Amino acid sequence: MRERTWSAGAYLAEFDSADALTRAAHAMEESGYSLLETYSPVPVAHGLRRSTSRLPIAVFIVGALGGLASYLIQWYANAYSYPLDIGGRPSHAVPAFLIPTFEGTVLSAALAAFFGFFIVARLPQPYHPVFDIDGFERATVDRYWLAIDAADDRSSPDLTPRELHRLDPLRVVRLEGGS
Repeated sequence: MRERTWSAGAYLAEFDSADALTRAAHAMEESGYSLLETYSPVPVAHGLRRSTSRLPIAVFIVGALGGLASYLIQWYANAYSYPLDIGGRPSHAVPAFLIPTFEGTVLSAALAAFFGFFIVARLPQPYHPVFDIDGFERATVDRYWLAIDAADDRSSPDLTPRELHRLDPLRVVRLEGGS
C-alpha cells in the first residue's frame, strides 16, 4: 500500500480475474495515469510496472559497515589497546580477524534486511482507508483491485470513474480523502 492516508482520495475498480486487472492497468497507464496500485490474492507480475526498492542497497551498505565495525573492534582490542606478544605472532593478525568480520557482516546485513522490510512494507499497518470498502477483504481470496490516486495529474472526479467503467469492472468505488 503505497500511501498511508490517500489524502486526496482514490478511485478503485474491482475485477474478477488477473487478466482483467492486467488489461485495466495497461489501459490506465496508456491513458496517462501514473499513480496506480494493484491489489490481488496472487502475484500478478506479467506486464505490470514494478516499483524498485532501495532495500538491497541499504542491506549492502549496512552489511559493509557492520563488517568494517567488526574488523575495527578486533583491531582496536588486539593491536592497539591491549597488544600481547605471544609466540612472536603479530598483534594485527588479519587471518584471525576474517571469520568474526564475516560474521559481523552477515549479522548486520540480516538485521538490516529484516527491519528494512518492515519499514519498506510499512508494517505493521493495522488500518488503511481501503479496509473501509465493503468487500475489499476478498482481495486476499478471489478479487483483484486497481486503485488510482485522486492526486494523479490526470485524475478528475468526472473523467476517472468514467474511464474505469469503460474497462468493465465489477464495480467502481470512490474512496474519500482521509485525515
